[in-house]
Amino acid sequence: MWIFNYKVDLNNYLKRNNLNKTSIGFVPTMGALHKGHLSLLEKSVESNVTTVISIFVNPTQFNNEDDLKKYPRTLEDDVEKIKKISDKIIVYAPSVEDIYEDTIKSEHYNFDGLEHQMEGKFRPGHFNGVSTVVKRLFEIVKPTNAYFGEKDFQQLQIVKKLVEKEKTPVNIIGCPILREDNGLAMSSRNERLSIEEKEKSNFIFKTLSEAKKLFGTTSAKKTIAFVYNKFEKNPDFELEYFEIADEASLLPCIRKNKNKKYRAFVAVFVNKIRLIDTISLN
Repeated sequence: MWIFNYKVDLNNYLKRNNLNKTSIGFVPTMGALHKGHLSLLEKSVESNVTTVISIFVNPTQFNNEDDLKKYPRTLEDDVEKIKKISDKIIVYAPSVEDIYEDTIKSEHYNFDGLEHQMEGKFRPGHFNGVSTVVKRLFEIVKPTNAYFGEKDFQQLQIVKKLVEKEKTPVNIIGCPILREDNGLAMSSRNERLSIEEKEKSNFIFKTLSEAKKLFGTTSAKKTIAFVYNKFEKNPDFELEYFEIADEASLLPCIRKNKNKKYRAFVAVFVNKIRLIDTISLN
């Protein structure tokens, strides 16, 4: 296994071994790897000659400085998990300076309104930060295929739009959400939950599943009211938002259209730890 901290060393290695002429699969992460990340790696290894994973906690996508400081950093453990999949996976674990050089700031993007919904409303500038680092990582790694989990579905749609607008030659592949045994969506933030909090958090997916069933027989407005009522009655959770939106445009569903695909999105605080989840409603 090769671990690179500098983009110049990564690029030299790829060129020296002619790996830049093969199909390169790429999995961008912020580390604290879980089975969801590893499933993306497995898909990449199956489908590409070369696989690169980046492990980089990107400062420009955090709105909360305290959240950035507390984000788990577990590089040694991450590397051991990667080795179990393949010892030929290339790890790129750069410093902030290697990615941003002299100026740590986001570029500004227009994603045709995708960036203004859900996460964009509650985390101003978040998707500028995400897109800035994803664009830079694509320029460094030059992947053939890049793999993203559907838990961050809005992010997935924005990355697809980024590639379209920037005319970047990479295929964006969305992969299904992996869940804990109790239904909680796997996330690096789950590491900050206590055992009791993790067990209680099955309430999130259970409520999403109930909303999906209800949406099949009633309106979006009534389904949203149902979910807000459920969370209001559960003091263990602070609901930031629950929305039902068109998968393509991410615009809120006002009236159901049988020709559109809809998805429910939720953001919840559990003891100040922010969790997101989503479920297809079709």
